[in-house]
Amino acid sequence: MSGWYESAFRKVLYPAYESGLRRRDTLSWQARYERDQWMSPGAIAELQFSRLKSLLEHCYREVPYYQRRWRELGITPGDIRNLDDYARLPTLTKADIRENFQDLQASSWRNRLLFKRTGGSTGEPLELGYTRDSYNRRMAVMWRGYGWAGSRPGRRTIYLWAGAVGNPGATHQLKDRLYNAMFARRMLNSFEMTESNLADYADTIDRYRPDIIVGYVGALVQLAQWMVETGRRVYRPESVIGAAEALHPFQRDVISQAFGCPVYNTYGCREFMLVASECDHHHRLHVNADHLVVELLGAHGAPVRHGTGEVAITDLSNYGMPFIRYLNGDLASSPSEHSCPCGRGLPLLGRIDGRVLDAIRTSDGRILPGEFFPHMLKDVRGLSRFQLVQRQLDRLELSIVRGEDFNDDSLAYIRRETARVLGHQVALECHFVDDIPLTRSGKHRVTLSELA
Repeated sequence: MSGWYESAFRKVLYPAYESGLRRRDTLSWQARYERDQWMSPGAIAELQFSRLKSLLEHCYREVPYYQRRWRELGITPGDIRNLDDYARLPTLTKADIRENFQDLQASSWRNRLLFKRTGGSTGEPLELGYTRDSYNRRMAVMWRGYGWAGSRPGRRTIYLWAGAVGNPGATHQLKDRLYNAMFARRMLNSFEMTESNLADYADTIDRYRPDIIVGYVGALVQLAQWMVETGRRVYRPESVIGAAEALHPFQRDVISQAFGCPVYNTYGCREFMLVASECDHHHRLHVNADHLVVELLGAHGAPVRHGTGEVAITDLSNYGMPFIRYLNGDLASSPSEHSCPCGRGLPLLGRIDGRVLDAIRTSDGRILPGEFFPHMLKDVRGLSRFQLVQRQLDRLELSIVRGEDFNDDSLAYIRRETARVLGHQVALECHFVDDIPLTRSGKHRVTLSELA
């Protein structure tokens, strides 16, 4: 499928589908967000705060949970004059949502909401309510961010993504096939990827000849490592977009080496879809601040200006079941710079350090971001894949998939560097395995904490 289809799709089929068949205003929001990104940082901050004020006033009028919580604290929307005032509002946790599910729904939106569930990385899935308008805006923001990597509606794309759950009926399967064919995309089930069938995935890429590949980072890395080790080449896409998991530098390098193209990082979560994505040429991670408020919070809830903090997000468009300062369980770092040569006024995020739950903890109270082990282990000879699990404060379990070059020196290096950072109060147990299973949500978790 050549460029003519992309052009016809974007000019005729896509508008007919979105505006005509589905009666959605995604296209108008796409146009708005495309303009907004080039505003100055100050203008975007003003736009963001204006939308935030409107949302807070709505919550105070119509959402019982916020009415109760804010009145207990003696706070009204009129007291919120800037983001420092905004930081006085309480955060929202998954437990708060489960315990106050009905009271978090706006009175004017009851019985009109759409619902979906998160995968539940802690073992407890979470149900979320949202409006159709907020979904349209999320889709528009997604297309903007993916567009920086060259991904546009109608471009030939392979998704190395989660497969369907359960046994969808024939009608559902037919709809999916027609939808994917119209959008010129091919779905490959990352859940079914094993060491023995990686050649099949490479063959499919060669046959389909995609312009763009989008995939779970772990699945992309597994395929890329096999390609590098075996010397297998495939049709070269214009770019690869990593999603759903943190993209570590060593992972970006191996994906780029295997596919011979730039690799773009994105950051999102099921609750809000795309939160931030990397711009073209400069690969800086821009936050969708015209659509969301993203904060980094320290141990006591204070905003983090420099360093790593827990991510708190507010969706500015979901008036049906608003999440104000929602803690999604991720850790991220502030940027080393505050502007980007690309010219976009959207603020920057430094890096995604992984899940809060996947940080490594010690008995003396230290917290080591999950980023440490991917960073340290990237230089170990012969290490194909790994997963670090913490079940006790004084013990770490490292599962290692060995390559031919792995030897005693490799193991000694791992033990030495771990002891250098964590001392000898934490024992490291290393196990050699043939494979590392996916999580229930189909992802590869390189660090995993099972502490209570």
